[in-house]
Amino acid sequence: MKISLNELTRVFPIRKGTNDKEIIINEIMTDSRKGVIKGLFVPIVGDKFDGHNFLKEAINNGAIATLWQEDKEIPAFVPNHFPVYFVKDTLQALQTLSKFYLDVVNPIVIGITGSNGKTTTKDLVDAVLQKKYKTFKTQGNFNNHIGLPLTILAMPERTEALILEMGMNHFGEISFLSQLAKPSYAIITNIGESHIEYLGSRAGIAKAKLEILDGLRSNGKVIVDGDEPLLRNKIEGNRVIYCGFESDNNFNISDVHIEGTGINYKVNDTTYNLPLIGNHNAKNASFAIALAIELGISATDIQAALNDIEITSMRLQQLEGKNGSLFINDAYNSSPTSMIAAIETVKSLNYEKKVLVLGDMYELGTNEEQLHRSVAVAIKPPITDLITIGDKAQWIADECLKKGMQVSVQTYPNKAESIQAISKTLGPSTVVLFKASRGVKLETVIRNLMDSN
Repeated sequence: MKISLNELTRVFPIRKGTNDKEIIINEIMTDSRKGVIKGLFVPIVGDKFDGHNFLKEAINNGAIATLWQEDKEIPAFVPNHFPVYFVKDTLQALQTLSKFYLDVVNPIVIGITGSNGKTTTKDLVDAVLQKKYKTFKTQGNFNNHIGLPLTILAMPERTEALILEMGMNHFGEISFLSQLAKPSYAIITNIGESHIEYLGSRAGIAKAKLEILDGLRSNGKVIVDGDEPLLRNKIEGNRVIYCGFESDNNFNISDVHIEGTGINYKVNDTTYNLPLIGNHNAKNASFAIALAIELGISATDIQAALNDIEITSMRLQQLEGKNGSLFINDAYNSSPTSMIAAIETVKSLNYEKKVLVLGDMYELGTNEEQLHRSVAVAIKPPITDLITIGDKAQWIADECLKKGMQVSVQTYPNKAESIQAISKTLGPSTVVLFKASRGVKLETVIRNLMDSN
């Protein structure tokens, strides 16, 4: 980004210090410990911290100006020429500045939300749009009321397509993000169970995800999972594009089959190859394909982009495991819907032994036991082994035993105690899926096993 002090004064007219229009801000910093070059320090105030207390450290690390809550005293060490912009609330000011910069750059904005698949879809959209546009996308999990404006402010000034992931826990949060970003296109990947603790039901989750329409531009379009009844007929007019396996979708997926380490499939009458596994990834890719075609990108260029896709780690990431086995690291996060989808993917792979290592799932509310147990319906041959880690995941194991699934079942209270059991299953004909909520950090089990090679 590049914003001059003169432009900052247009946004925040009450200030002190120099207003030299030749001075350019290159970066926004909210963490005073991070070194920057010509940064604007935005001191965020939280329940247990106040960024205003760290201005000296920020200056030492490259801040050349700051936003400042107007009722707070400026420290004596701040030079008279140092630019200070007074605001009522620094977080709101950060959001206001992001709106200003978004208007200056004026890219096509794509907003992506959904219970599962947001990050993979973001990566797929970025890959295909690069064939025509200079793109910038959400980095890491910067997808909330702080992260999204920081993402906007981090985009290069020559960005032509901005791809924003939008996350939420409660009603109103997607609406806020959408109205801030004003997307030209919106994508709703699916409706699962994530955050059902706060939203009450899958219908509540769908309502919260549909808030992305609140900021959609008047001529904008929304691309959704057309196989999900909770998303059907919820959007008026011709603004909606449906993608999915049902034949009445605008972009119909069919003929999916494994090919090497990826899948081969059709979207309408065009065949695509994707170096990712899982039917759900065929659907994630269909969202990107639909958007690309809407923006005039050819099928040839779309396929070329898919060939080179780089997906954020821990999303069905294939790793060479111990003793010649295959590890599938899908440990970034989980819900019952995404866990079942990952299990179905493992079933389709050509391995003699198919092992599931499943951990606890969080934020499932009062029905968490029933939702864990619901996963058991998918755990049957050709799955050979189930190893659960944690008290909540044990419900999955209990349900498998209760239903008499012909699968070897072992349960462990923690990760450390599971290592030996997992290790005993490994061989050149074994594939192992690792799946749990982010808080479990199941990837540490993978590292432990790989380090013992």
